[in-house]
Amino acid sequence: MHPAPPMFADPPPPWYTQRWPWLLMLGPALVIAGGSYASYLAWKGQDAMVVDDYYKQGKAINQDLRRDRAATALGMAMQLRYDAASGLLSGAVQSRGQPHVAPVYLYLAHATQPDKDIKLLAVPDAQGRFVLVLPALAQARWQVVVEGAQRDWRLARSWHWPREAALDLAADQPGPGA
Repeated sequence: MHPAPPMFADPPPPWYTQRWPWLLMLGPALVIAGGSYASYLAWKGQDAMVVDDYYKQGKAINQDLRRDRAATALGMAMQLRYDAASGLLSGAVQSRGQPHVAPVYLYLAHATQPDKDIKLLAVPDAQGRFVLVLPALAQARWQVVVEGAQRDWRLARSWHWPREAALDLAADQPGPGA
């Protein structure tokens, strides 16, 4: 014989006052919130690293290699220094150890944000030195590319500013067959 349930027993509390249903719902709720945030970031930001025309980029790489070899043949070298306090980028350009007085283009490409890229024209004096106004250089890894005015040679290197206060760019030394 089973004992009869008590007549006046307290009814169980409603489910929403219990701890376990809320704890079980917390996992899926966090996944939904995280997925929504990831979708927002994907929708808002555009991937600047994707290239539309791979063939054209490949041809540009071959052209860059030709310009690198031309810089090596000319013995090009450049020193850069940025003074954040005064907002000045100073430098010197040399060709085979002699001052290079022709104008050069400087491209400072931000590693992740193309809208922060900087393009400058430097006109060296008789000693190959120049000074440019550059008010705010963000703390980042920059890709520095220096080109001749005719875009016939180029020097390129990464620059971790402000960890590296100065930057020396030099063409590779010509090989035995050059």
